Amino acid sequence: MNPQAQFCPNKDCRARGKAGAGNIVIHSQKEKRYRCKTCGKTFSETTGTAMYRVKKDLALFVIVVTLLAYGCPVQAIVMAFGLDDETVRAWLKKAGQHCQGVHEHYMEQSSLELEQVQADEIKVKIQGGTVWMAMGMMVRTRLWLGGVVGANRDKGLIRELTGQIRQWALCRPILVAVDGFSAYLKSFREAFRSPYKGGKGGRPCLYVWEEVAIVQVIKRRVQATLTVEHRLAQGCAELVERLIVASQKAGTINTAFIERLNATFRQRLACLVRRGRALARQVATLQSGMFLVGGVYNFCTPHDSLRLPVWLPKNRVHWVQRTPAIAAALTNHCWSVEDLLSFKLPLAPFVPPKRRGRPPKQALLEVPT
Repeated sequence: MNPQAQFCPNKDCRARGKAGAGNIVIHSQKEKRYRCKTCGKTFSETTGTAMYRVKKDLALFVIVVTLLAYGCPVQAIVMAFGLDDETVRAWLKKAGQHCQGVHEHYMEQSSLELEQVQADEIKVKIQGGTVWMAMGMMVRTRLWLGGVVGANRDKGLIRELTGQIRQWALCRPILVAVDGFSAYLKSFREAFRSPYKGGKGGRPCLYVWEEVAIVQVIKRRVQATLTVEHRLAQGCAELVERLIVASQKAGTINTAFIERLNATFRQRLACLVRRGRALARQVATLQSGMFLVGGVYNFCTPHDSLRLPVWLPKNRVHWVQRTPAIAAALTNHCWSVEDLLSFKLPLAPFVPPKRRGRPPKQALLEVPT
């Protein structure tokens, strides 16, 4: 147990979220609990992680979540480990919500030069109907940028997705590759704008980013014939070609990278399979599964196209495996699933409440010198 690596999770504590401040001491070695000297509250070592209040063995919890993240059916886990069906689904929801918190934490802390972004939607079967899941990815690093689940395939769904992608983006040249859905064009144009007040009061003006190119890959199938149309919806051809070379080194306008990512999600989430009997019972379960698979994909799964060669004597080569998070400089090592689940989400620094009413008499009587 290392008290210097812990911080107080009490939201009302003045020292909340401060690691290494000297206010955390060991309260119980046996129960693995700490105590904050500032507020006097005690807390568990797993507070703020996905392992908090898990009654079973934590090693079993990590194994079950790993199997869920790689597409193992719930009933197979129930039969293999003798667990209850509801327990496994509760662990899936708990791990997914934690991965969503990790994803949002890095989204707020990081800004990336995206270069090329691809987005697409998937139709998902749920109990009593269908929903749509829209996702986006950064091509150069294969980083999953986020996803949104909505009842309809409309502008609201796409606008929420573009808002997530916008939080990652630096104001740099960007190529956006999407399908023929018309809502993408206006949503990306609205998302990639920056406010500028210019010294005047009132609502700030929104300035559109100049070097944002949008291309569409429109597929039409008539009987047994498939036609593909590549359309330049915004930007110039020179900018598109330059960003394609920078992000994927070679090739033409395509949405192949997001389609491969969709295949990965379909492999690991049974309810995404086109011709299958599995379905999601609730939208919240689908969203938790999406963030669990996305978190494991970003931080724990090495990608063959991202590995780097290290040349050794006698013309030997050693390949250094990298995950999308390493390629995007979000971390410097490949995480295990246990590292992801035990990541303690930091808290915002304490802000004292604003004092209301008249100031104390002593402050009124003091005369500044």
